[in-house]
Amino acid sequence: MMDIHAILKQLPHRFPFLLVDRVLELERGKRIKALKNVTINEPFFGGHFPHRPVMPGVLMLEALAQAAALLAFDTLGVTPDDKTVYYFAGIDGARFKRPVEPGDQLFLHAELDRMKSGIFKFKARAMVGEELAVEAELICTMRRIA
Repeated sequence: MMDIHAILKQLPHRFPFLLVDRVLELERGKRIKALKNVTINEPFFGGHFPHRPVMPGVLMLEALAQAAALLAFDTLGVTPDDKTVYYFAGIDGARFKRPVEPGDQLFLHAELDRMKSGIFKFKARAMVGEELAVEAELICTMRRIA
């Protein structure tokens, strides 16, 4: 539904911090399903952990937030510009259920729970196959900067 070229037009993130490779499903105002291919070439694996590479939990949450941002922008019908920043405002109930390792495909699911006064609340989860890797409620906001 959205390839890397379309994602790059929506998100300001770039390597090594762009954590969404493809959008597989997008239902405006409701939900998104996106994909992060996790490879041994990720720069964080060199130090986390050299003897057993595992994707850091905070980066799994970041990947979910990036997918949620794509849903938010689509819902609003906007393409952010250089003066728009999309921030985390909160993370509730984060639970890590399974390590994510090189070779895994991380499927990112976010559902828009509530949108009010520029604050977005999402129910989010990331899966590897049929296994839950992480779940959380994400609170995000979009702000104009000078």
